[in-house]
Amino acid sequence: MALQAEVKLPNYLSDNMIVQRNATLKVSGTAAPGSTVSVTPEWSGKTVKAKAGADGKFVAKVATPEAGGPWMLEVTDGTDKGVTLRNILSGEVWLCAGQSNMEYPTRGWTEVMDADRTIHTAQHPDLRLLHVAKKMAFTPQDNIETAGFQGWQECTPVTVQDFSTVAYHFGKRLLEELKVPVGVIDCSWGGTPAEAWTSYEGICGVPGFEYEADAMKRCNFDGAALSADYDACRANWMANANKGVKPADMTVLNEGEGWFSAPAGQPFENIDLGANFDGIALAQYAFDVPEELVGQPVKLHLGAIDDEDVTYLNGKEVARGFGPNNPRHYTVPASDVKAGKNILTIRMTDTGGGGGFQNPASDMYVEIGDKRIGLDGNWQYFKAVDFATLPKLPVSVDGSSYPTVLYNAMASPLKNLPIAGTIWYQGCANVGRADQYRPLIKAMVNDWRKLWGENMPFYFVQLAGYLEPKSLQPDSEWAALRDAQTAALELPNTGMAVAIDLGNPGDIHPRNKQDVADRLARLALNDTYGRPTVCRAPELVSLSADGNKLTAKFSGALDPTSVAVTGFIIGDKDGNFEVANGRLQGADTVILSSSKIKNPVEIRYDWADYPGGNLYGADHLPVAPFAKKL
Repeated sequence: MALQAEVKLPNYLSDNMIVQRNATLKVSGTAAPGSTVSVTPEWSGKTVKAKAGADGKFVAKVATPEAGGPWMLEVTDGTDKGVTLRNILSGEVWLCAGQSNMEYPTRGWTEVMDADRTIHTAQHPDLRLLHVAKKMAFTPQDNIETAGFQGWQECTPVTVQDFSTVAYHFGKRLLEELKVPVGVIDCSWGGTPAEAWTSYEGICGVPGFEYEADAMKRCNFDGAALSADYDACRANWMANANKGVKPADMTVLNEGEGWFSAPAGQPFENIDLGANFDGIALAQYAFDVPEELVGQPVKLHLGAIDDEDVTYLNGKEVARGFGPNNPRHYTVPASDVKAGKNILTIRMTDTGGGGGFQNPASDMYVEIGDKRIGLDGNWQYFKAVDFATLPKLPVSVDGSSYPTVLYNAMASPLKNLPIAGTIWYQGCANVGRADQYRPLIKAMVNDWRKLWGENMPFYFVQLAGYLEPKSLQPDSEWAALRDAQTAALELPNTGMAVAIDLGNPGDIHPRNKQDVADRLARLALNDTYGRPTVCRAPELVSLSADGNKLTAKFSGALDPTSVAVTGFIIGDKDGNFEVANGRLQGADTVILSSSKIKNPVEIRYDWADYPGGNLYGADHLPVAPFAKKL
């Protein structure tokens, strides 16, 4: 008896979809094993047949038409269990991927700039939206999950609200300029590094992922086996890390060598532990308990601690906690609290990103009966172990940062859907690993081009300014990552949208997403569609020295926003840097000098976490950050 099974298509083939014009659409899915599947697109009327394999999978190649529509597409195995897709358009399809700045919706988080107008005017029937749901996998998948919308949707004030605002504004600009239907695919996940979007083969060629690559192969890409392997590795790693913790007397308030004072409720980055500290730190506080309160129930309220803590009172462990967003509320036996001075010691472990206390000092107190004793004075801190001095801790297999998991679950499943190109907005999660990012971003782009063609356009956003504004910061890790992003430009058909001037020192998510999308669209219009559009600012073409002055010549006219040219630092052969005095000479040349650098050999522009450069080209496009030696 023949097996019966209804035809099923992947979630990216749905009503309201847009197909890439003049391309080959691979209509894949499942049907009854061994059945013949017929695919008939209304635009041609020609039926294409495919045989379902023993596993029920089939693929039929269908030529797509010139821009237009709407059309239907019928897929059937000769039974009444076929599928008909309706309201299909043909036009331009772009994949819009990255981390939270690409994911950022028009409304739903803190609103982006001009959100009300964006939403109220977002009635565009020829602009279609596909939202890929967040999912992880250790092997390449055949299908995506779709978030909320259940497939492609027409762009309306309702559907645009929870959709990537950069993807929307990018698609809207192409729609207006090209006069053809446009589809944009939101394929993003906040806080994710580039390695999560790279294939297994890709990360095997990038230094630093040897352990993860070996573990995946050793565990045959099985999630349960990988999780068990990681747990054992982490336990061993933490045991070795703990061996480096210098014993401290937790029954007294320490003030000796290495100990320092800082206010309560401070994350690691705000106290004297060093930039981007990951490791183990001790925090101590002494509080007095009146005699009359002894013997009553005791609760410790410490706020959230990133990532882990072991808490001691008068030298005795009383609690443990885990999770950066979990407030610590600990009940302590009354017998562990004594009259007079009590010493609270917290051993905090942070394995990545921010660390330490995550709530204000007002959230930190001891509760005894109906009395509250504040913990909001100065604390004593001690750097016990700096993980930077240890072998790298492997990434948790349970998180979205693990190599390959988003490539497998969110990008690779779309391979049968032809696209015009990709826009990419990512980088924050790789800050601190600039040297690794250089080969990594190229590996990722090449991976994606194996899915969608070796000439697939790839346009990306360089990191915007963020954190404390500084005019002299030659060791900036944000600047180093921006420089590493430019490695992608070594590949053909790539372009970089500079966003250095759109940042916010107090917010990693700039609200001005319109200009970001516009700069990406300019690249696509000029480079992909051949429509002459200003899309790049002038670039440095030569650097020469004359005594203590350097002359920087650019490829086009510059338009600084003030008489003085700002944003440059100047350095000598010994690595000493100072802020440079800069002035424009002619239209395209900047003269730089510093009285403190007698023999300059290097310049850097906008080289800081949040720099203050003021060089622009035509259409107010900013000059990209760069470093150049003689």
